Amino acid sequence: MKLTEKEIMKTIELRKGEMRRFGVKKIGLFGSYLKGKAKKTSDVDFLVVFDKPTFDKYMELKFMLEKMLHKKVDLVIEDNLKPSLCYVKQEAKYVGKI
Repeated sequence: MKLTEKEIMKTIELRKGEMRRFGVKKIGLFGSYLKGKAKKTSDVDFLVVFDKPTFDKYMELKFMLEKMLHKKVDLVIEDNLKPSLCYVKQEAKYVGKI
């Protein structure tokens, strides 16, 4: 079965409680899966806002998402976005309140 934007968002919605323990305040999907242009080799792109980001929380969240989705995940911290990539904030589709 092919992974879709709808399936990704539903999976994230169902696991919000687990994400809270990593300090996630907000998480959104962007990139090829959101646009419906993902290929078999595409990773899943997420934009995330942490309460208090740490390397451990970042890596634990990344590994959890990869395990849940059975795909490689590119996890981008919103505060670390380069000015040239600010459009990603508008493009991202966020899950409801975490």
